This record gives sequence, structure tokens and C-alpha cells, in this order.
Amino acid sequence: MNQSIALYLSALRQVDWQNPAEFNFPSPNAERWVKEQGSLSRLLNSYCQQLTVDLVHNKIVRAEKLNPQEVALLANESCLLRKVVLKGDGEAWVLGRTLIPQSSMQDQQYDLSQQGDIPLGLTVFSAENVKRDALQVGWAETPQGKMLARRSRLWMNHKPMLVAELFLPTAPMYTKENMNDC
Repeated sequence: MNQSIALYLSALRQVDWQNPAEFNFPSPNAERWVKEQGSLSRLLNSYCQQLTVDLVHNKIVRAEKLNPQEVALLANESCLLRKVVLKGDGEAWVLGRTLIPQSSMQDQQYDLSQQGDIPLGLTVFSAENVKRDALQVGWAETPQGKMLARRSRLWMNHKPMLVAELFLPTAPMYTKENMNDC
């Protein structure tokens, strides 16, 4: 694993998660990106010619590895831990860390453990019954400075997963032309 990815993952794990209603967003554009209720993968895809995924990690972790907040939002059970970097036209835009309880992978129309380099959002938001709740936002302290992050619980066919996303410095949400869309 690339050292900067390891640093970003560590920073993401240490975010002080807050309710979006109480968070001071740096711009209306950043707020729109972070509060996106649909597929972030689809939104990112609209800003590039090719959206790709670098799969960093895709293995089961024991329940003891989850922190108390993760257990409260999901369950106290083993989960598939998926870590990825979403890239637009080869540029790293978002680091994603997803926990999918083993019970959430049962009786689904898609095998999420075999997602590979397909963006998770494209699959999840293709399911019949999808919703997002428990949205939280915060700042990740990285060697490159503060970066916006969000965490939310996605429900796919009434089964939860927890998705945390770190918006890297080159993400479209930070570009000046997007800032002017406000």
C-alpha cells in the first residue's frame, strides 16, 4: 500500500464526525458534494472521461476490529472491509472505506465481496431499494492539510453498510469552476 494512502486512511479513521446541520462548510459547493444523497461514483463520473477504482483492500475483519461508533451504526459482527481510491482520468479524487456486515451480503442480488474494481456506488444504487442515512461530516487532518470527509450508512435492500469517504485535494469539489457553480 502506498504510504500516502496509508496516511489518508489513518486520517479518515480519526475524523471527529459531526452532524451536517452543525458543520461549517467551506463553501456551498462543498456542502452540496458532501450531502449528495445519490451515488458519489455517478457524480464523480460526470466530471471525467473515465472513472476507475484502485482496490486497496477487500477482506473480512472480525467484529473486535470495529470501533464503538461503527458497531452502533452497523452491528457487532464480522464485516467485509473494502478500501479503494476512486480516480477520475487517472487523478486520485476520493479515498473510500466501506464496512459491509456479513449478514448484509446475504440474500442480495449482487455479490459485494466480488466487486473488485467496479465502483461500489454504481452497484449499490442499481439495487431496487437503496437509501442513505446517518450522514456525518468532518475534517481529516492530513500531512497535506485539512480535507473534507463524510460517513454515511447505506441501506441496500434493507441491509446496512457504512461508507466513509475522504475527498482528496484533486477532487472536483475543490476546483474553482465548481466553486463558481454556487
